[in-house]
Amino acid sequence: MIAKKNYAEKALMKKTLAMHEESTSRRKVDDDVHDGAVPAYLLDRENTTRAKILSNSIKQKRKEKAGKWEVRPVAEDEMFKVIRSGKRKTKQWKRMVTKATFVGPGFTRKPPKYERFIRPSGLRFTKAHVTHPELKCTFNLEIIGVKKNPNGPTYTSLGVITKGTIIEVNVSELGLVTPAGKVVWGKYAQVTNNPENDGCINAVLLV
Repeated sequence: MIAKKNYAEKALMKKTLAMHEESTSRRKVDDDVHDGAVPAYLLDRENTTRAKILSNSIKQKRKEKAGKWEVRPVAEDEMFKVIRSGKRKTKQWKRMVTKATFVGPGFTRKPPKYERFIRPSGLRFTKAHVTHPELKCTFNLEIIGVKKNPNGPTYTSLGVITKGTIIEVNVSELGLVTPAGKVVWGKYAQVTNNPENDGCINAVLLV
């Protein structure tokens, strides 16, 4: 009895998996069969529908938007430098960020006693050189915030900017307008260089 029940469950699971599996199978359009109908292999391509055309096109667009630059994962030792603190320099709970960062305009540091992550002022950036891919022009735009760092949410919350990071920039001076006629204020851009090496942030606008 148990074996029979397990067999039935397995068969049902296989059926559901087969249903959910994405296939690029071509399905024949269900038309009424007329006299002198030709077999399926002689049918013209116009009478067939490619499965999941819409989802494939959406996936393709997402891939294009996600970015074309290969991102090398950054190790924690490379990202943070251990800072020794305390009277005898025995405490090692502080970290100094060694990469470029962005902090908001109203940012104030915590007291040294409570500051776990130190972001040096020399590596803080407020502007980025953003290239518009269609206009083929580069603009020096203000950074609004860090949307996503590919290395993890910790770096995103700290505002660390490395290659491949998605940043939000102020594009109000470009005069971009939505189809509804509203002025676009903020737009996303992807960083294409290593800011800590170059001393500046270069990015491409995600149109």
